[in-house]
Amino acid sequence: MHTQLHQSLQKAKDQGEKRFVVLMDPDKVKLRQMDKILDLATRAKVDYFFIGGSLIVNNMLDQVLLRIKESCEIPMILFPGNSFQLSYKADGILFLSLISGRNADLLIGNHVLAAPYLRMSPLEVLPTGYMLVDGGVATTVSYISNTQPIPAKKDDVALCTAIAGEMLGLKLIYMDAGSGAENPISTSMIETVSSGLKIPLIVGGGIRTPEKALENVKAGADVIVVGNAIEKDPELILEMADAVHSYNRQEVK
Repeated sequence: MHTQLHQSLQKAKDQGEKRFVVLMDPDKVKLRQMDKILDLATRAKVDYFFIGGSLIVNNMLDQVLLRIKESCEIPMILFPGNSFQLSYKADGILFLSLISGRNADLLIGNHVLAAPYLRMSPLEVLPTGYMLVDGGVATTVSYISNTQPIPAKKDDVALCTAIAGEMLGLKLIYMDAGSGAENPISTSMIETVSSGLKIPLIVGGGIRTPEKALENVKAGADVIVVGNAIEKDPELILEMADAVHSYNRQEVK
């Protein structure tokens, strides 16, 4: 079993280092825009790419993965919206269990369908507890998953959910306000959840500024994921990555 990606994420957490991820949705990215994004990501020393979306209604997944692999060595991790969003061309996959909801298909059902494929694949499988948090607007994820997000101010519910995921053996916790969220996850919730975890905490959704990205890592997020803001302004990659990595430079001092 491959463990390189998980080990690198866990080692970074144990050492107090923060990581920055660019999320690419193959439904939204334009190949002519990708060269710019990849150049900026390389210059910014982006740590990982997450590749995926809630739908993926076109055949761009493999094309996007191939273009990234041809252009840089940044690891590519699938962030699938369903069991059909799979490709051997990536390096790993977030094996997402939607632990904030009560939809059995997204807790275990889809995983049963994907398991034989993944067992034979070269992908590193990263068991991940996915927690959808209310970001102020209805999201594609909540609609497709037929689940309610965790209320934005229920820090205790988020903490207990994350701890349960860790106790079940999940290797990562991903708190997400969803694409295009009006309100990002509060620093209060991030602090509360982070304080109870020994495994890496990933935070995404509604992060639009470098200041918010830095605020989140200071609150305890180990990995920051930005997608929607970068789709609108790719130049933000440089500022966002620098903000997250600046925390590491401060820690070294």
